[in-house]
Amino acid sequence: MNPKAEAPDSRLDFVKWLVVVLLVVVGVVGNQYYSAQPILYRVLALLVIAAVAAYVALQTGKGKAFFVLAKEARAEIRKVVWPTRQETTQTTLIVVAVVLVMALLLWGLDSLLGWLVSLIVG
Repeated sequence: MNPKAEAPDSRLDFVKWLVVVLLVVVGVVGNQYYSAQPILYRVLALLVIAAVAAYVALQTGKGKAFFVLAKEARAEIRKVVWPTRQETTQTTLIVVAVVLVMALLLWGLDSLLGWLVSLIVG
């Protein structure tokens, strides 16, 4: 693991994680309790609670390390050379062809072995 990404744990991290868990519980119970309300209001309330919980979680040592990891992962994704549409289509067609050929071979082998067993068993 990248030593730069490891953040020192604070004494208050436990309390912060407790607040995050409490916010999640409040969101779940509140959503159930207010089930008669329109879903738009409940979704908006859950989004606000989730944003606050994420903000509190990012204030912890592990949350900061996760944020650094996410930024580094995004930078790595930008470096990836993605295949073109033509390359993707050709590769997909090759895979489909190989699967069909193998299916036919296995079907033929199964039929042959089934026929041989039926001759032996009677």
